[in-house]
Parts: sequence; C-alpha cells; structure tokens
Amino acid sequence: MKTRGPAWAAFFFARSVAFGGALLAAIGREVGYNQIPGLPGTIESQASNSRKVMMRTSVLTLSLCSVLAVSAMAEDEWVSMFNGKDLSGWRVNENKDSVYIEDGALVTHGPRAHAFFVGKDGKADFKNFHFKAKVMTKPQANSGIYFHTKYQDSGWPNKGYEAQVNNTQGDPKKTGGLYNVQDNFKAPVQDNEWFDYEIIVKGKHIVVKINGKKISDYTEPDDLDRPERCLSSGTFALQAHDPGSKVMYKDMNYKLFAD
Repeated sequence: MKTRGPAWAAFFFARSVAFGGALLAAIGREVGYNQIPGLPGTIESQASNSRKVMMRTSVLTLSLCSVLAVSAMAEDEWVSMFNGKDLSGWRVNENKDSVYIEDGALVTHGPRAHAFFVGKDGKADFKNFHFKAKVMTKPQANSGIYFHTKYQDSGWPNKGYEAQVNNTQGDPKKTGGLYNVQDNFKAPVQDNEWFDYEIIVKGKHIVVKINGKKISDYTEPDDLDRPERCLSSGTFALQAHDPGSKVMYKDMNYKLFAD
C-alpha cells in the first residue's frame, strides 16, 4: 500500500490554490475583470451588477470547495509508522533487546518491554484514528497493541486500552478483544500466519477487526469511572510479554479522523 505524508498534502493544497487562481483569472477575463471586484486596485469593466454578484459567488464557491477537498484528503491519508529497517520513530522501555527487526518486521520477543510509537518529532499523539497492521504470532505467544497510552519507563502501560494479541498462549483472553474491558475468548486466527489487525476509534466508540471481521465493538458509557483505562488521547505501544512469546508486526499505518 502506498502512503503519503503531510508534505504531499501541502503540495496538493498549493497546487489547488494555484489552479484556483488561474481559474478565477479566466473567469474574470470572461466577464470583463482583471481582478476580483471589491479588492484594492480593481479595474472594473462595464459589466452589470448581476455579473459582479456572479463573480463573488464563484469565488466563494471555489474557496469552499477547495477547503472541503483538502479536508477530505487529509482525513483519507494513510501514514506509515514503520520503515521495515530499524526502530526509527519508536522508543523501547525496560528490556530494549526484547524488541528488534527481523526480515522487515518489528519483533517483540523477550522479557517484558514495550515499544512506544513516538513519531519523527517524538510527540506522537492521537485521538480519533484508524490503525492497521499485519501481525503474526508464534505458538504460545502473547502480546498486545496499546492505544491512547503514553511512554513510561517500566511496567505494564497504565494508560489507555490494550487490544489483545494471543491465539494459543495460556491466557484465555484471545486476539481482538479489549483486555479486561470487552474480552474475546475464541482465537479468530492461527499461529504462523499473517493476519490483518485494525483498531478504529471515533469519539467514545472502539472497533477491533481481525481479517476484516469485527471482534470487538465497544462504546464507553457516559458514567465511566475508570480514570486511566479510558479514551482520551495518546500513542500506540507494542508489547513484549515474556521470553516465550514471539510476535511480528509489519505494514503498520494510521489515518486520522476529525475530532
């Protein structure tokens, strides 16, 4: 999948503005204007007032369409989180050797550690988003994908939610469940096979999909009394659970939704 970042969005916007300016100039020539009526330096022809109104309406309509087009484009942009070569954009706590790169995948395997996504500027923070990745578990592997969390030096992340990754390990809570919130007790996929993992958050609504099938569908109640394990904003973290658990992640991407 080809992804494009903020630089591409800026380029697209600049091109849209340039195109819009050229279009307005062409409209102006057709109706007898050199510039937009009403601005300093305007040279007006003998066009009627109705043509003035038409010109102003065209300007406003085009401006609105440009804004809407750029907004829709920004919400539909997938951003890559992992280059397949190194841990750029990630920060590992505790046992740093428990997270490494193998065959183009980010691997969690070893004593407890968590790889937090920090992004290029070290300040990654998300509220409403669509996350997707390809994941493979080895037999007896346990891991998890945290979201709306934040970096901490040690321990299990105490902020945000954990989307479970576990197909055959002893913990009965299996892949696709929201750990200790809305658990799933039947593994939807097998070990040693790549599968698609999606997490979608909009407002107070969370959806987790495995290979396109909805496993968790949870909406936070208005009276939720769970100060840390709740939706707010934050980043992602991948879990290295124990030395017997090996899980691979690749093709990790996200796109944002308007708040």
